[in-house]
Amino acid sequence: MDSFVVSARKYRPLGFDEVVGQEHITTTLRNAIESNKLAQALLFCGPRGVGKTTCARIVARMINGFEEKAELKTLNIFELDAASNNSVEDIRNLIDQVRYPPQFGKYKVYIIDEVHMLSNSAFNAFLKTLEEPPSYAIFILATTEKHKVIPTILSRCQIFDFNRIQVSDIARQLKKIATKEGVDAEDEALHLIAQKADGALRDGLSIFDLMVTFSSGNKVTFQDVITNLHILDYEYYFKVVDGLLAQQVTTPILILDEILRKGFDGQNFIVGLSEHLRNLLVAQDARTVQLMEVPESIQQKYAEQARVADVSLLLSWLNIATQCDINYKSSKNQRLLVELALMKMAHVHSVIDFSELQSESSAASIPKPEGVKKKVS
Repeated sequence: MDSFVVSARKYRPLGFDEVVGQEHITTTLRNAIESNKLAQALLFCGPRGVGKTTCARIVARMINGFEEKAELKTLNIFELDAASNNSVEDIRNLIDQVRYPPQFGKYKVYIIDEVHMLSNSAFNAFLKTLEEPPSYAIFILATTEKHKVIPTILSRCQIFDFNRIQVSDIARQLKKIATKEGVDAEDEALHLIAQKADGALRDGLSIFDLMVTFSSGNKVTFQDVITNLHILDYEYYFKVVDGLLAQQVTTPILILDEILRKGFDGQNFIVGLSEHLRNLLVAQDARTVQLMEVPESIQQKYAEQARVADVSLLLSWLNIATQCDINYKSSKNQRLLVELALMKMAHVHSVIDFSELQSESSAASIPKPEGVKKKVS
């Protein structure tokens, strides 16, 4: 059996043009290298799986005169994992290596990953070398938690902030890889995987590998992704809102029961409903439709449902859903809490009408104490 290579390793970018979603970083680095204005101490910070170590390796190859996409190992590039090598002795050993110039090439590059894991003593031992490194030494530090790096280290580095990768960019990259691998993947499925990746392309590639393994015949469908990742289908929320618009309590509560019987958490449902209501509000204006991180086919459904939903009504529902989410953990009867929220949403029409009636008559009547209702003859 041939050894399997995960997509995150197989398709690791070898050049800046292959790095996804970090154009502001790659453009700056390429220009700095070409104009010979690269700082000797760089700090790459940002979420996991967005390309920090990858960019560090590309920089290390380029400044030594190798081609940008050359895939090679060289004695000029040293990588240190600070998560497991975080003591003063580890840093002192590194400093001892720095004293010797490269045997070939122009620079020795030291990539220190998860640098925030270094102890305070290790940080202090590293300060002087980082401030006045030899002309042939370049230090590239990478971290997911910049706030844990001491200020004296930060002040000695040129800082590059990596962004979370957009859902559309991850989905586009997954589509390219699926094509190369001969995998027939539905666009909605790839979009859902990209959403689940939460801004990290590496996580997206790991989920993609999982889905390819799960599916049969190299075909990844939207339904497979929903089943395997235990995600609620958009259709549930469209049906719930249709029931609420018709002022029917029965439909939403039956759908909730079906969702709970499938093993989903009540809070998972209410959070998803809140996101659905937010998307309906966004869909009210053509200029904000792009803020929805959903496939184009689903965007059309949102636009259709948004046309029949009043903005004030959606805001009232969203407020009820938010309060339910806040109170969920402390509730003794969590299912009843969610059902009560759905009942309130279904009858919020009458509440709005009543409040409007009260506001219209308030000018001609004496204010009543709170809780006292006006008699209707």
